[in-house]
Amino acid sequence: MKFRAVGACAAAVLAIGSMCVVPAARADLPVVELGAGMYRIEAELAHTDMTRQIGLMNRPMMPAQHGMVFVFTEDARHCMWMKNTLLPLSVAFLDREGRILNIEDMKPQTLDSHCAAGPARFALEMNEGWFAGRGVRAGDKIRGIDKLPAGR
Repeated sequence: MKFRAVGACAAAVLAIGSMCVVPAARADLPVVELGAGMYRIEAELAHTDMTRQIGLMNRPMMPAQHGMVFVFTEDARHCMWMKNTLLPLSVAFLDREGRILNIEDMKPQTLDSHCAAGPARFALEMNEGWFAGRGVRAGDKIRGIDKLPAGR
């Protein structure tokens, strides 16, 4: 499950009594090129515990062809939620070959769980409606998944 890193921030606020600010963008994340049909995707890479926990939280916007790809350490029915995430997103859960298992639309700042329909190794978050607007659906394959580093 993708957890957002807020516990440490809350503990710091309680301990020192000041505001904790989480950065709105992660300029230090590598960007990988993926593809869906004829569409090119620039995806930030979230393949460590910390980057998966933070995800796209606190970002006010994301360019149209950009997203974030989550690389998990094992195949499982991973779930995502939107705590502290300001953008409406669509998430595609992918198997180890990059085939889309299912796509879920996610509303900002909610705690609803959105889960893979089967064992997933990856999740690709894009702006809400990106997949539907391009005719990308379950069963389609995302290109470039085979070049991603292993999750850690």
